[in-house]
Amino acid sequence: MESRSMVVSSTVAILLVLHLGLIPIMAQESILQIGVAGQTVLLSCVGIRHETEVTWKYNNLLIRQYGDSYLKGKATMTNRSEIDRKSKRLKVLDLRLSDAGTYTCEYGSEVVRISLHVFQLTISSDGYFLVNDVPELTLTQSASHSLPDLTITVSDNNKNTVRSTPSENTTRQKYVLKLKQLKATDSGTWMCHIHSDSPLINQSIPFDVKVLGFQNPNLERKYVTVGSAVILSWLLNFQKIKWKEDFTGQLNWKQQGSATTHELFAFSITARGEQQEIKKSSHFGSEIPESKPDGTIQVKLPKVHFNHSGQYKCELAYKGRHVQSRIDLVVMKVSASHAGLLPRGAEMTLTCQVSGPLPSNAHLLWERVNGTQMDIEKSKQHEVKVKVRAAGLWYCHLIEDNDRKISLRYPVEETPDWNSYVTIGASVGGSVLTLGLACLCIISSIRWQRRRQWRKRMARARQHLLENKTCQCQR
Repeated sequence: MESRSMVVSSTVAILLVLHLGLIPIMAQESILQIGVAGQTVLLSCVGIRHETEVTWKYNNLLIRQYGDSYLKGKATMTNRSEIDRKSKRLKVLDLRLSDAGTYTCEYGSEVVRISLHVFQLTISSDGYFLVNDVPELTLTQSASHSLPDLTITVSDNNKNTVRSTPSENTTRQKYVLKLKQLKATDSGTWMCHIHSDSPLINQSIPFDVKVLGFQNPNLERKYVTVGSAVILSWLLNFQKIKWKEDFTGQLNWKQQGSATTHELFAFSITARGEQQEIKKSSHFGSEIPESKPDGTIQVKLPKVHFNHSGQYKCELAYKGRHVQSRIDLVVMKVSASHAGLLPRGAEMTLTCQVSGPLPSNAHLLWERVNGTQMDIEKSKQHEVKVKVRAAGLWYCHLIEDNDRKISLRYPVEETPDWNSYVTIGASVGGSVLTLGLACLCIISSIRWQRRRQWRKRMARARQHLLENKTCQCQR
């Protein structure tokens, strides 16, 4: 009986010791709370009554005390903090990595401990990029406890998961990820998702990505005919994405088949969206349109010549990085082997030519209005020829993917029948006229010879009379 009582007493004593030992352990357990650098965090004092006096400390340093007396401590975040009068929560503004640690909320004999785990997310270039740039995302963590292994996933502005590659500089404290190559459509709010199993962390941090570029494609082909007017346009997206940085640009032209680049004009756009253009060259009478849509770069060619073809490149520059968009101008012209009317029975060759090689899905086609299949000529080369032996209206088409891009007409007219008679009459009349003139010249020559002979005879007669009179006087 005594032994049984001793066992019971020992058991009670052990349980009492364990209970007393667990009290400080439980009291020291802390609540995990997540904060993001640069944002505001609210630390809650669980179970506190509204009228209770509260004291907030950071790593045992006084932050603030609220109650009958108001005290301000010397913790590093004191000047960035405030206590809510009703909830007694501590608000820390403009959170920093160094603010991570253990916070205690003391009211009466109660103590609430909060372990603040702070994440700092930064993106290269402050989130301002050009098309084809590869952004770098850096996630840094700070905590009072050992740092956990994190699983990080990134989603873009369309909520699609973005494949990321860890950098060689990645550590448990600092994760550096290289993201995908950017497109102009990637501008918007992205999300960084953070997960940890121990301690359990599920946190999402948004960040902005602004990609400066063009809303038209990187390479565009434009077809025009000789003598027409054309405006080449590049639509920038800086207004759409609310770009707030200065950048510059220029428009260059390189003639088809030439290696020389000509700068047509330069431009600059301020953070407020003000646009200024400076013309650099009037190489072939290019113009900057006076009125155009906002955020648009344009050049106008009032009258296109065949040698205006080539590559027109609009280039943007921002902090030493560049992006460009190109328009290839392809010019079409038609010509004939000889000018004027087509004589009956003769042959004329019509040539349709473009200024550069055609893409694989395009071809040139000659066709005669109201003609037959025999009158059609096709070519996937940069020119096509057709032989013409009769009058008619001909069209040359440039066709791409069964779509007629441009066309040029060439009317062929024959020499009319009455024109032949006129020609014969003119020939006969010319011959008769020539013969008449010849006869007139002969008659005039004969008359002139007769008059000359008559003058000679008269001169001899006068000389003879003078000689006779001289002789009579001498007698």
